[in-house]
Amino acid sequence: MNDLAHHHGSFFGRRKGHKLRTHQADLVENLLPNLALQIDQPAPAALTGLFDPPTTAVRLEIGFGGGEHLIAEALAHPDTGFIGAEPYVNGMAKILARIEDQNICNIKLFAGDAAELMAWVPAGSLARIDLIHPDPWPKRRHWKRRFVQDAMLDAMARALIEGGEFRFVSDIDSYNAWTLAHMLRAPAFDWTAERADDWRQPWPNYTMTRYGRKAEREGRRAAYLRFRRLAA
Repeated sequence: MNDLAHHHGSFFGRRKGHKLRTHQADLVENLLPNLALQIDQPAPAALTGLFDPPTTAVRLEIGFGGGEHLIAEALAHPDTGFIGAEPYVNGMAKILARIEDQNICNIKLFAGDAAELMAWVPAGSLARIDLIHPDPWPKRRHWKRRFVQDAMLDAMARALIEGGEFRFVSDIDSYNAWTLAHMLRAPAFDWTAERADDWRQPWPNYTMTRYGRKAEREGRRAAYLRFRRLAA
């Protein structure tokens, strides 16, 4: 385990939920190895070369859940490569089925701790990092498991290109406040909001996740935070 992951602990909890159906298990066994990043090997000089055909840019979504947002973005931007990091086997099985059904070629997957992935990617290799409705870890003793930590922001700053973005969505007010406080003291990032609607409303062409729709039905409003990587 790299120093970053070791210092903060795992950013996820259980890795398995309900039993996979037969086809889902087959996808995990046979399709996932073809799409999975092998971070025990050195990273390529350019992540764009991981995709066939090579892409013009690479984005990362951390904890993609059911994969609704990641799939929509990959279909909307076929010239961009997408890496989805998700430790839960059930989420991985869901997105594999979508990838197979729609013959999507610009997604790679990482079934593990995103902290380890962040330490592996080359500097200046990502155009954008998305963290959408992450687990808020509400209990104080679990705050160290939140993905947004000072050391992780340093890792994201290293990985993002100048002008690249970190985008964060949550319907949990305390995690929004936590994220904003951490980001505002991070010298490598600038909050892009100029008016209240910039964080109260989704950005253009945002794909609402299943969890996001559930939160809205239950009366919880999400914040949509965007931060730009400044020049070094």
